[in-house]
Amino acid sequence: MRIRATLAAVTGALALSALAVPAAQAADAPGKLPLSSAGSTATAAELDVTFSNMNVNKGKSIVVGTTAQVAVPVTYTLTHAADLDTSADNFASGPLIYRGTSVESATNILISDDPGTCTAASSTVLNCSAVIYIRPADADLSSSEAGTWKAGGLAITADEDTKWQGDLGTRKVLRTAKLTVNASPEPVKKGKTITVTGKLTRANWDTNTYAGYSSQSVVLQFRKKGTTNYTNVKGIKSTSTGALKTTVTASTDGYYRFTFAGTATTAPATVAGDYVDVQ
Repeated sequence: MRIRATLAAVTGALALSALAVPAAQAADAPGKLPLSSAGSTATAAELDVTFSNMNVNKGKSIVVGTTAQVAVPVTYTLTHAADLDTSADNFASGPLIYRGTSVESATNILISDDPGTCTAASSTVLNCSAVIYIRPADADLSSSEAGTWKAGGLAITADEDTKWQGDLGTRKVLRTAKLTVNASPEPVKKGKTITVTGKLTRANWDTNTYAGYSSQSVVLQFRKKGTTNYTNVKGIKSTSTGALKTTVTASTDGYYRFTFAGTATTAPATVAGDYVDVQ
């Protein structure tokens, strides 16, 4: 499994990079220091710094589709030794999320492209913010990795002393789900049958496409014309291809839609209502 983290020296300052190449390949790139899968270099000493108060994506799940880059804001606190030079030309820190039992044995790590922007709260405490970018089109993720990730941090000096810290909380990284709906016939006579069809799909991070999500519970909802709230009509399950189909009796003008509550690996989804004129 790949490790996405590398370190780079850019215009005399340290930067954290999440490059679209494995660390082993990055070793051949000039000016880049690859990180081993154990999360440390052979000669680096551990820094006397501690990460805390790690807040990833404002406490919300991270939802990732098939192509669009997702920006994940992170804030954190960094406590350091009083004699540590934390100036930009000597020190950099950044947040990360990872899969695995520990950051040292992670199967995938996504690190902020750039160092955190920090302000001093005291002589030993920095309050920092950064952004982790997730790029599904660059194979940052595989579908099997959807679910719970752990948060952590990385700090490094110009002398390559480092500190990796994991187990700073968890965050869900979920596959995007999509729904479609069509209610017909339109218009329809009161008392006649309305057939509501649609499809539930979700992002496949291995192929960068959307595929049918089978055997999932989906709820058909209805909103009467002139009102604002939807009510549940019935629950159905998607077929092996993600297809949805059910029938209702026409009673009054209004909108039909499907809604999906989500799963441990896939985000919730709701489609805009399809209007039916009942005559």
